[in-house]
Amino acid sequence: MYLRHLQVTDFRSWPQADLALDPGPTVLVGQNGRGKTNLLEAIGYVATLGSHRVATDAPLIRHGCERALVRVAVVNDDRELTVELEITNGRANRARVNRGAVGRPRDVLGILRTVLFSPEDLALVRGDPGERRRFLDELLVLRAPRYAGVRADYEKVLKQRNALLKTAGKRRTGREDPYALSTLEVWDDHLSVAGAELLAARLNLVADLAPHAASAYMGVAPDSRPAKISYRSSLGGALPPTYGVPDGERAQPEVLKDVLLKALGEARKAELERGISLVGPHRDELELILGEAPAKGYASHGESWSFALALRLGSYELLRGEAGEPVLLLDDVFAELDRKRRARLAEVAVSAEQVLVTAAVDEDVPSELAGSRFVVADGEVTRG
Repeated sequence: MYLRHLQVTDFRSWPQADLALDPGPTVLVGQNGRGKTNLLEAIGYVATLGSHRVATDAPLIRHGCERALVRVAVVNDDRELTVELEITNGRANRARVNRGAVGRPRDVLGILRTVLFSPEDLALVRGDPGERRRFLDELLVLRAPRYAGVRADYEKVLKQRNALLKTAGKRRTGREDPYALSTLEVWDDHLSVAGAELLAARLNLVADLAPHAASAYMGVAPDSRPAKISYRSSLGGALPPTYGVPDGERAQPEVLKDVLLKALGEARKAELERGISLVGPHRDELELILGEAPAKGYASHGESWSFALALRLGSYELLRGEAGEPVLLLDDVFAELDRKRRARLAEVAVSAEQVLVTAAVDEDVPSELAGSRFVVADGEVTRG
């Protein structure tokens, strides 16, 4: 898989940018603040319908404009598809494939797959659990686009259930409200169905990703303590012990539904008192372990970078082993890495079908990745 063409209009700092791309390495060179990252962000947006830098779409639209456009041509197994996304502030976004409208923007997911490594990835190790849950869910969608719908369904049910918990909690003045409680039972069932499917997918993903991440970490930090990842569920010991373990039993949604429904019943009193859902995938954690200690709070700066890199390289190896190579996006990361980590990343990148690299100066880019070159300056992108 590779990008043949990228065009953006009123996206971030760009009134207009148009790049014809080739397979293999492509380097975008320019001083900081010239919009290099914005171009990679646009590519990543097509693959995930989200930004690795901001939580909402509004900042993606150039200041003073009503909408932004991103258009890409993707070649996969000699078949080319054109994807166009229209990002509109305050209204629903729109998507087209080969100039024809699709029902929902998420219908384009899977046409382009990317793995992006950026300075923001340090938050995967040092940030809060939400960063790691987001990492898992985005990787799930890259692996199987239908999980975008599963994730959206779960978030919708969770929001409605939390609203009911707050209402029921306010109504409880020493007496139970039969109507609120019976309605809550309905939402318990909805949450257990959507939550079990999302949880099963995450557990299976972690089981599959764990060996790749451990191997990648050993490659970039051979002198460090061994690294491993595991999934910690809010269901605790109620989970079958073989779920989420490499070479273990595959997690089954129908089993997890019953476990989750039982846990919701046990948490009912505490949830009504606090007015919030205390059990489910939204409370879970991807644990990153170095040796016997959690990476967060115990890993050095270099170890944290190595773990973040290992998660991305592990994702890349997992994806390309299942359904063809994703496009590899490396956003200004070589300047952050020491010689050993830089060499390991370059070794993987040079074997990719397509890799796009941004750098402030040519010297930051390993010689192995000296392929096509663009200069980004003064609001223009030109071949160097």
